[in-house]
Amino acid sequence: MSKFKAKLREKIEGWRPRTTKLVKEYGATKVGEVTIAQAIGGMRGVKCLTTDISYLDPFEGIRFRGFTIPECLEKLPKPPGCEMPYVEGHFYLLLTGDIPTEKEIKEVVDEFKKRQHVPQYVFDMLRALPRDTHPMTMFSAAIVAMQRESLFVKMYNEGISKMEYWDPTFEDTMNLLAKLPQIGAYIFRMKYRGDTIIPPDPDLDMGGNFAHMMGIDKPYDDVARLYFMLHSDHESGNVSAHTGHLVASALSDVYYAISAMINGLAGPLHGLANQEVLRWIQGVMDKMGGKIPTEEEMKKFVWDTLNSGQVIPGFGHAVLRKTDPRYMAQREFCLKHLPDYPIFKYVDSLYKVVPPILEEQGKAKNPWPNVDAQSGVIQWYYGITEYDFYTVLFGIGRAIGVASNIVWDRALGYAIERPKSLTTAMLEEIAGIK
Repeated sequence: MSKFKAKLREKIEGWRPRTTKLVKEYGATKVGEVTIAQAIGGMRGVKCLTTDISYLDPFEGIRFRGFTIPECLEKLPKPPGCEMPYVEGHFYLLLTGDIPTEKEIKEVVDEFKKRQHVPQYVFDMLRALPRDTHPMTMFSAAIVAMQRESLFVKMYNEGISKMEYWDPTFEDTMNLLAKLPQIGAYIFRMKYRGDTIIPPDPDLDMGGNFAHMMGIDKPYDDVARLYFMLHSDHESGNVSAHTGHLVASALSDVYYAISAMINGLAGPLHGLANQEVLRWIQGVMDKMGGKIPTEEEMKKFVWDTLNSGQVIPGFGHAVLRKTDPRYMAQREFCLKHLPDYPIFKYVDSLYKVVPPILEEQGKAKNPWPNVDAQSGVIQWYYGITEYDFYTVLFGIGRAIGVASNIVWDRALGYAIERPKSLTTAMLEEIAGIK
């Protein structure tokens, strides 16, 4: 057993009594109430899920195992000569709650390298699909096609103890996550770069190898590391994370669950937001003739947009009440590496003028930019100009957090998810409507 897995086992065995005690001794304690608006409006704000992997603080943004994004970027070890931490180290943090040492990271890096070989039948299946198939369809299909590799299914069928469900789930997670960068890069090169496939480099970490297989020079390896980390997890209630949890709660294996997660992420109200923002910014540039606007010109454009009944995409967040730290991490990267890039100039101008205008307008609870206001611009700058592929990048990152949650769901024996429904007539009766 690897030291990484042994440490995770130790963490799980120490955590289980806490969950058991809460259920047995405090199970009847109320944590909140549900309103009719929440029942009809997508359960927004209903406190009914548990995860220790991440928490979305309204003022500090996402915390991974208690660490803010700036703390993660500062504390997690980095590959030699690189600005951004190992993705493998971030994964170690998500699973164990500990900042790994260089030695501990090397073990995870080496484990992923051993497991990164993608079965040939996956590539054969991708090639059998029409080339105009959406890359997210291809990505989801490739993941679920590997379900036959699941160790959890094999051991479940052999009668493994419930207390050990997490073990083969961990193995499935390691096997799947190691393969996702190559699958994503393969889809990109097959669809958009003349079917010129670049094989993996066995000497590189996950971020570096992904950039290599995409065929993009430094510092895109740091872009990949940052992007995968920032998108890895966002509590359990968003569509992709919740879908992965829900499917896994039926004891479906990680391949089924992560494929379903990808399908949820593909929706235009979830994972497509970054490309929609970029498309909108490019439309603004067209309207302004491509010139860099003055602050006053941008203010006028924003007011004209709002007064016409339209919104400024990329600003506002359902939970956050400050600028998204994920946005700020990417902004700092842009200020260092592409400060004079015309699209970033527009993003920078919007960052400066939009929040005060939205505050003055008084309609937005949070006038600050979110992660989607920035991420597409960086991808475009480094040559990924195919909008449809952006969500695959998102999916590789999100799988890291969702799979980590699933391992812990199995370790703590979380039940199959089954909320109760009410009819409209029942709600009307509750509301006193006759």
